Amino acid sequence: MIVSIIIVLIVALIVIALWVSAVQQYKEKQEAERRKELTKQKVILGETEEALMNSVNIPLSENIVRALQRRIYEALNTMVINSPNSKALKSRLSEAKTHLSNPVQNSNNEVLSLPNNDKQLVSLIQGIKRLRAILRSEYNKGRVDSQIFIVEDKRLEKLQLRINIENQIKRGLSARSANMVGSARQYFEKARATLNAVTYSDEYITSKHQEIEGYLEAISIDLRASNASALKKKTEEEQDDLDILFAPKKKW
Repeated sequence: MIVSIIIVLIVALIVIALWVSAVQQYKEKQEAERRKELTKQKVILGETEEALMNSVNIPLSENIVRALQRRIYEALNTMVINSPNSKALKSRLSEAKTHLSNPVQNSNNEVLSLPNNDKQLVSLIQGIKRLRAILRSEYNKGRVDSQIFIVEDKRLEKLQLRINIENQIKRGLSARSANMVGSARQYFEKARATLNAVTYSDEYITSKHQEIEGYLEAISIDLRASNASALKKKTEEEQDDLDILFAPKKKW
């Protein structure tokens, strides 16, 4: 009888130990998932706030600003759910909600200033690519209307193209002014190839096509003039050599 009781107690202890271990593992798993989710939302929050701050360099429409503000709000809301005791997160969530209810200030989708520094230019292009990626992500989550996504993604695509073309033209003009005709022609030809690869046409593309063709034609004229001048000079030098060769020899 005593042996049976001991065995039952041992089994009960083992069951309790296993249950406690399972509960502990479940809690640890939940905590790990909570931390993982917080880390994920923190990354989303950081990249979205950075994209919103880039409105100083990248002209953002009201629709994109709203999409970014909503993304910030959703990230903070998820973080508050996972950290309900955080006063700092609750405060930021309240601010985000206020931003969503207020009108968008100084949204401008026309003005674009190209930086002179190549590093800043690369950063600008990368910023537009990140914006497009964020916009697509929000669209896939159902937070951005289909028509708005199409319009805004096309606008950002055109903005990216414009930066590329303007940069190539700028480099081409700089090379030409430094008498680096070959390099200048390469820049202009690259810009032309980029425009030719575009599957749509608008006023900007048409005008830039004409502008680039004008630069290339001017370079061709300069090269023909330069080649003609070089050929004339070479002919004159050869003629001088022949004159010297067949000139009457002087008697001393």
